[in-house]
Amino acid sequence: MASMTTAAFRTLLETPVGALQVAVNGDGELVEILLPNRKAAAPAVLMPAAAGDGLRSACEQLADYFRGTRRAFDLRLRPEGSAFERQVWNRLLDVPYGVTTSYGAIAARLGLVNGARAVGRANGSNPIPIVIPCHRIIGSDGTLTGYGGGLALKRTLLELECALAPPDPVLF
Repeated sequence: MASMTTAAFRTLLETPVGALQVAVNGDGELVEILLPNRKAAAPAVLMPAAAGDGLRSACEQLADYFRGTRRAFDLRLRPEGSAFERQVWNRLLDVPYGVTTSYGAIAARLGLVNGARAVGRANGSNPIPIVIPCHRIIGSDGTLTGYGGGLALKRTLLELECALAPPDPVLF
């Protein structure tokens, strides 16, 4: 049996891009957002109050984001991944709404020489897309590359943020 901190309590959130599956652990920390093209296990039962509060807050903030009234999230996050992946995801949290940067720029900020591909792999493993804004990372030439939800969804999210511009290598 999973502990309360790792059990996932899920709900579906209808958005303009399709249904997102939002999951929190028993402490109400956001652990996963599955994009419309992804499938999850059945929801857990007997949800503790903290999980209910965490789900409610995550869904409200995501709905605000899609309405264009939220530019930053204020949620407790608990993404599961390797130390390197968590390091990359923490750096992604520094990329502001409406701004793009490149995989290479993120790698450079992490002190990695020729680390763009490693950053790209970690970016692709992000379990909490949108909130951890992996969609804001694009090719150094401004092309949209790789996204777990597909390039059309990446483009839609960047259009929502008015962020379809060449990446800013200086900010990061």
